Amino acid sequence: MTLHKPMLMLSALAGIALAAPALAQGSGQPQREITKIAGDVYKFRNIGHNAIFMVTRDGIILVDPINADASKWLRDELKRQFDKPVKYVAYSHDHSDHVSGGEVFADTAVFVAHEKAKDAIIKDKRPTPLPNITFSDSLTLELGGKRVDLRYVGRNHSDNSIVAVFPDERILFAVDWIPVRGLPFRELNNSWFEEWIDGLKRVEEMDFDILSPGHGPLGKRDDVRAFRGYMEDLRTEVFAAIRAGKTKEQAKDEIKLEKYKGWGAYETFRPLNIDGMYEHARRHVVPNVPAPFAPAAAPKGN
Repeated sequence: MTLHKPMLMLSALAGIALAAPALAQGSGQPQREITKIAGDVYKFRNIGHNAIFMVTRDGIILVDPINADASKWLRDELKRQFDKPVKYVAYSHDHSDHVSGGEVFADTAVFVAHEKAKDAIIKDKRPTPLPNITFSDSLTLELGGKRVDLRYVGRNHSDNSIVAVFPDERILFAVDWIPVRGLPFRELNNSWFEEWIDGLKRVEEMDFDILSPGHGPLGKRDDVRAFRGYMEDLRTEVFAAIRAGKTKEQAKDEIKLEKYKGWGAYETFRPLNIDGMYEHARRHVVPNVPAPFAPAAAPKGN
C-alpha cells in the first residue's frame, strides 16, 4: 500500500537521558523523561507508560501520545531539543491510557492505526483524534529518508494491537502484550490467549535486537521467547489443575510458576493470571486439549 503527500511518502538498553526531566512532586524519580535507545529512535517515559519516536530530517514519527498532559510536555521538549514537528502519530492499539491526547499534535500530524482500532476509538469515544489512515496487515511510514514498519500479528491483549519495527535501529515496540521479564496485567481480561501465543511466535521471527515495551525497561529479542514460555507454562499448569479437579482457589494457591519468581509483578499478578487463565479454560473449548475442555462425546446407542 502506498500513499503520497507533499514531502512525505507513506507506504504499505536504555540510552542517555536527553530531556531535563519533570520530577514527580516530593520524589527524586523523574515523572517524564526522554532517553535515546539507538540511532534516531528515542523512548518517552511518562511515569509508568512508554512511547517511542524517531527523528528524521523532515519531522518526527511518534507511536502513542499517552495522554494530553504528557503530549504537551513532549511537544515542548521535541521543539526544544530537535526543532522538528510531529508528522505522524501511530496508535499501538485503542486503549485510552496509550492513545489519549493525540489532539496536541493535530495541527501537524497524520494519525495512523489498525482498522479495528479506529472502530474501537469511535465505539468507546476515546479522547483522541480518529486515524486518518488505517490498515489491516502492515503499513510502512517513510519520512526524511527513514522508515517505520507497522505490523498486525493477530489478537492478544486487544484485537487491534500492532508492533512498530524500526529496521535501521533494529528496535521493535510492542505495547501491553510483550512485557520484559514481567507478568502480564492482572486477569488478562478480554484477551485471546491462543492467538496471543501465536502472535508471540510471529514476533520471534522478526528481525530486531531491542524490544521496547509500553511499560517497564528495554529488553531484547530473547525476552519475547521467554515471555511466550511463561504464557505456555501458565496455560499448561492451569489446564492440568482443572483436569485434576482443582478449584480456581486451589489452583491459585498451588500453582507457583517458580521459574518466573524474579520477574516483575510476580507476587501481585501470578494469582490474577491464574484466575484469568482458569476462566478462559472454563468458558472456551480449546482445540487439542484433553477433557474437561474437549466437547463431551455423544452417547453411543445400544
